Amino acid sequence: MTAAPFRLGWFGNLTAPNWRSGWSEDATTWTDARFYVDMVRAMERAGFDFMMLEDSLMVPDIYAGTAELELKHAVYAPKLDPVPVVSMLAYATEHIGIVATASTTFYPPYLLARAFATLDHVTRGRVGWNVVTSSEDRAAQNFGMDEIPEHDRRYDVAAEFLEVTTKLWESWTEKAIVADPESGYYADHTQVNPIHHRGEFFDVRGPLNTPRGPQGKPVICQAGSSPKGRDFAARNADMLLTIPNGLEEMKNYRDDIRERAAEAGRDPDEVKVFFVVAPIVGRTDAEAQAKYEEFLADGQHNFEFQMCNFAATMEIDFSVLDPDLPIPEDVTTNGHQGQFAIWKKVFGDRSIRDAASAMRIASLELIGSPTTIADKMDEAMEYVGGDGFMFLSQPPSRSYISDITEGLCPELRRRGLIRTGFGHRTFRDNLRSF
Repeated sequence: MTAAPFRLGWFGNLTAPNWRSGWSEDATTWTDARFYVDMVRAMERAGFDFMMLEDSLMVPDIYAGTAELELKHAVYAPKLDPVPVVSMLAYATEHIGIVATASTTFYPPYLLARAFATLDHVTRGRVGWNVVTSSEDRAAQNFGMDEIPEHDRRYDVAAEFLEVTTKLWESWTEKAIVADPESGYYADHTQVNPIHHRGEFFDVRGPLNTPRGPQGKPVICQAGSSPKGRDFAARNADMLLTIPNGLEEMKNYRDDIRERAAEAGRDPDEVKVFFVVAPIVGRTDAEAQAKYEEFLADGQHNFEFQMCNFAATMEIDFSVLDPDLPIPEDVTTNGHQGQFAIWKKVFGDRSIRDAASAMRIASLELIGSPTTIADKMDEAMEYVGGDGFMFLSQPPSRSYISDITEGLCPELRRRGLIRTGFGHRTFRDNLRSF
């Protein structure tokens, strides 16, 4: 049975594209962002709903107390600030949504609300905000803090932050701009009002000095996995990205978010869940399997790469642990707690070295021809109930993008599983169109 149509997103890192093959000039020219312009245009043609731009605010040096491994592999640094890049990507496209990551721990609410209201205008209603609380002490130390606040406290701050930014976006009504030459009024002052917010964490007078955007507010994206994070996402998010392990956990996660959304008084259909995948596509199943075997053969690189991931997102220095033993039970994090719990479960009883060397960050293993992968995606959505997949490539390359947009997506489109066009003007309306 063919599932109902689902959505596609791409999780993009504004870091150096794949440079290890030595074949591409993109490794040294990517900072002008034209690589990402080509990328987002390919996504739009292929039927993607959005491209999401990840971000972090530090050069990690947690692993072994040095930034050597991080900069060797260019995992989280160097990178570009995604907020200004949104404008460039939007100018190059017509319909696709573009989501930028920004932290509630470090941005002031007024500046963020103003930046994203501006982006909503210049993208003509196609911007989204990936709400993160950040999880790294090294990032905190770039903003005058010794360490990142405690996990649940960060979500308390984020909840009030969303309250403030929403009030600011609503401080201009839809009727505020009249541009009436007869009366001489450009904007009606009775439709532009201070918010007078005084809360536990923020005092903001308002109003915003940027008019209400085409969407009213940006599409809100979140990645909550912990109980606190799930509650926050269910109350606030239009879409979530998540990496539960396997079909059963994918279904459980989506069902849980929808239940929490209903309990918060929301229509669960307004909250779309995207499961992270990283397909390996070949013209045949055998060709795809050969690509996978090539990946596994690069075990030392994979191990180092994942150690960078764990150090940056979990603030855990795995260099002090025996890599030939499993993750000790007493290892905890103030970082991404829900995701760390999932990764520990995926590692299981395997040694850190063995598990990390073969680890691919994905909810579902997708390896094969376009036909084989389309079958698996169709079956997964039928079982889980929706809503879509978010593709991840760390780092991206033109060849991998082509595998997806020119190889897999035409097969998905032929089956009617992904969109063939955009029926609405704004990102949020297109996201909710099916």
